[in-house]
Amino acid sequence: MRVEVDRDRCEGNAVCVGIAPDLFELDDEDYVIVTKDPIPADREDAAEQSIAECPRAALTRKD
Repeated sequence: MRVEVDRDRCEGNAVCVGIAPDLFELDDEDYVIVTKDPIPADREDAAEQSIAECPRAALTRKD
């Protein structure tokens, strides 16, 4: 699986970073970037949780 970030929606709340710091980080402009592409199979649950808990619905699962 892959995760895409909608930069128009992202506010840099970093909820995803708190859930999965090995998959997400903030760039210099405080937008989330995905650090693993594709997401490793053993980390898909954390990625799904990050998608579900994003307060701005800025993360999308791509298969």
